[in-house]
Amino acid sequence: MKRIATLLLLAGLAGPACAQQNPALATYPVGTTTLTLSALSTGLDTPWEILWGPDGFLWMTERGGRISRVNTTTGQVLPLLTVADVTETGESGLLGMALHPDFSLSPYVYIVYNYTETGTLKEKLVRYTYSATAGTLSNPLVLLGNLPATTTHSGSRLLILPDQTLLMTTGDAQLQPEAQNIASLNGKILRLNLDGTVPANNPTPGSPVYTLGHRNPQGLVRAAIGRLYSSEHGPNNDDEVNLIEPGRNYGWPNVEGFCNLPAEQTFCTANNVREPLVAYTPTLAVAGIAAYSNPAIPQWNNSLLMVSLKAGTLTNLQLNTAGDQVTSQANIWTGTYGRMRAICVSPQGRVYIGTSNRDGRGAPATTDDRILVLENRAYTPNSVRSRQSDALALWPNPAAGSVSVRLPEPASSSLTIHDALGRVVQTVAMAGRKEATLDIRRLAPGLYMLQTQMGNNVLARQLVVE
Repeated sequence: MKRIATLLLLAGLAGPACAQQNPALATYPVGTTTLTLSALSTGLDTPWEILWGPDGFLWMTERGGRISRVNTTTGQVLPLLTVADVTETGESGLLGMALHPDFSLSPYVYIVYNYTETGTLKEKLVRYTYSATAGTLSNPLVLLGNLPATTTHSGSRLLILPDQTLLMTTGDAQLQPEAQNIASLNGKILRLNLDGTVPANNPTPGSPVYTLGHRNPQGLVRAAIGRLYSSEHGPNNDDEVNLIEPGRNYGWPNVEGFCNLPAEQTFCTANNVREPLVAYTPTLAVAGIAAYSNPAIPQWNNSLLMVSLKAGTLTNLQLNTAGDQVTSQANIWTGTYGRMRAICVSPQGRVYIGTSNRDGRGAPATTDDRILVLENRAYTPNSVRSRQSDALALWPNPAAGSVSVRLPEPASSSLTIHDALGRVVQTVAMAGRKEATLDIRRLAPGLYMLQTQMGNNVLARQLVVE
């Protein structure tokens, strides 16, 4: 019998695993909350995307083509794949990534990257299939390809919406008029079904174009209230944070920032232009953007967090209740850690930030690039305290057909199995038992969480079904 002596608590189920207390780089006061910044992982090469995965790991792309999972306790980087045909030159390379929302049933990973075909730089959207047991990505399927690209202005973030459609930002590829050309896919936010087809209810029937008039949008997020936001690079002026609404025009190249010049006002009136929520001159080189709504940092509820490259800022943008205005802004720091491109928020309220100091424009230190963690260390979600002696043991794991469970003492409640989205897919009555063998033949291969209540503690452990 193999006893597993650690307790894994994942978000949406029983709270987080106890995070390793890495040495503090700095502390930052936010109202009455003290935030601690530390380094999770070092020695990276231009992280472009970091996502919170349903397995409790960070999922990361690096511009040179590597896709990895990052252990959020130890910082260990677990490579999955280096995409062979990625072309990294200038600002091009492996860019955004998204994970299928039903990851346990459909373990698909979506990436967008630049590649070279017959000597010409292009961009494509590709879907891979993840194997949890092998720790690999395989079976690439091109969903959208042959997009014009240059070494700058490629975008590109990916975001999957609750209706299981995918948004993809594209830059203008230095072909500025194409941003206003509805027949072109450059300078747009595109909306596709997860198989690459065009949704029937897109703003323009038969077209993947969701919004147009973008220069180089490099941030994309959906807030808890349902609003969509994007951050976008301006030229030498007017970086933008935009509220994304289907079918709207965002002005580029005819409008820079707000509709505040006579020619811009005329164009905006005639072309259904949506002005930005905020604009920045001088520019910051705005990059990743995340939505924050978590009790860990109550002062940031209903806000956006945005990182920038040139200015090296972490900025908090407070939203009004409706989410259609920015009511205040505050920089948490400026320039301290160099260039920053990627940001995500864990279900426990921790903020993960990827630096971009090895992208050719920064001044990398010996530990760059890094993933930094900003957190309220005084906060404990759900007041859960994990103890090794409370560990829930599973064997075998991974498992197929059946799995055995052992608890430290007889259970007073049922055992539940949750899928990667936190949905209960199976309930097992323990009836005062400490051990049981569970029939899992009905579960599709993927990642699951077993959970039960024991006194005031919630015990949970990850299960891999083969």
